[in-house]
Amino acid sequence: MKQAYQTQSVKEDARGRWERVLPDLAPALKEAVERRGKHVPCPVHGGRDGFRVFPDVDQTGGGVCNTCGFFADGLSLLMWVNDWDFSRTIREVAEHVGGQPVSSTHRQWPSVASGTSDDATRREHLNRTWRESLPLTHPQAEPARLYLARRGLSATSLQTLRFHPALGYYADRCLVGRHPGILAQVTGQGGDAVTLHRSYLTVDGHKAPVDAPKKLMRHPSARQLTGGAIRLIAPGSRLAVTEGIETALAVIEATGLPAWATGNAHLLETFVPPPGVRQVLVFADKDRPSRQHPSGHGQEAARALVTRLWAMGIQAGAIAPALTIPDSQKGVDWLDVFNLAGKAGFPTLGSVDKALTRAA
Repeated sequence: MKQAYQTQSVKEDARGRWERVLPDLAPALKEAVERRGKHVPCPVHGGRDGFRVFPDVDQTGGGVCNTCGFFADGLSLLMWVNDWDFSRTIREVAEHVGGQPVSSTHRQWPSVASGTSDDATRREHLNRTWRESLPLTHPQAEPARLYLARRGLSATSLQTLRFHPALGYYADRCLVGRHPGILAQVTGQGGDAVTLHRSYLTVDGHKAPVDAPKKLMRHPSARQLTGGAIRLIAPGSRLAVTEGIETALAVIEATGLPAWATGNAHLLETFVPPPGVRQVLVFADKDRPSRQHPSGHGQEAARALVTRLWAMGIQAGAIAPALTIPDSQKGVDWLDVFNLAGKAGFPTLGSVDKALTRAA
C-alpha cells in the first residue's frame, strides 16, 4: 500500500508538468511533446509517423505507438522509451518534480478525456472496418493470398485473419491513400476485442509502399492491450507465443503447436495466457543488440515473459533462431528460419519439452 500511495503522489505532483518532465528525462520525446497530438517518428524504432503523445499529455504524460503499443501515463511511457524499471522511473520523476510548484505561466492544456462520443466513434470505425472485410478464401482476397505465399505461408483457412479491399492509410489524421490489407483482431487479457491490426499491401501481394505498413487502429479508452494477443487459433494446454503474426503462422505450420502473436516485443513481455494454458513456449525474435537493449529487444522481452510466467506457476521457455543476423537487417525471426529450412529448422518436440523445464 505504501508504494501505491507514493506512486499516486508522484503522479499528482507531475500532473501539469509532464510537458517539461518527459523531454528532460527522455530527450527522444522532445519532438513528440513539441508537436503534441501530432504523429512523429517512434522514439524507439524510428519510422516516419507511428508515434504521438496524447492531446492531454501535460496532464497524463501518455502516448501511443502504432507498432509498440499504448502507454497510458508518463511513467509507463518513460519505462518504455528509456528501458527503465519501475523503481528507477518513479524515483527519477519524483526527484524531477519534487518541491517544484506548477508555474502559473506554464502552458496548461485542458484535460481531454476520452469521452463517450470519441469512444463510440472508435468502436463504430472498428466494427465497420471488420464488417467490410472478407475471408481470405474470397476471390477478391487474392492480394492477401499472394502476400502470404510470398512469405512462404499457406494459412488462408484461418477465420481470425480477414481481407479488406481498401484500408484507409492516415498520416497526421489525414487520409493519404487506400490499400488492400489483412486484418487481425487484437484481444485483451480476458479475450475481449480491443482493436484491429492492419497489414497494408499492394494489389500484387507485396507490402504497401508506406512508412508504416503495419498499424494498430485506435481503440476505446476503456479497453487495454496490455496482456493481450492476436488469437490466431484455439489454444491447448500448451501455447506458442511470438511477436509477429506471420511468425506465429510459421510456427503453426512447422510444429503444429497453437500459436498466438502479440504484435511487438513490449506486448510480448506483458502477455498473460488464458486459463487452462499450463505451458508457454516463446519463439523469440533475434534482434541486433542496441544501447537500450544490449541483449536484443526480442530476446530480452522473451526472457522477461518466461521469468514472469514461471512466477505465475506456468511452465515456460524461450528459443531464438540460431541464424546470423545479416548486415542489412535489424534481426531475424522464425519465419526466416521457416523460409530457409522449412520444418527441419524448428525444434523437435523433445527439444520443446526440454525448453519448458527451465527458464530462458
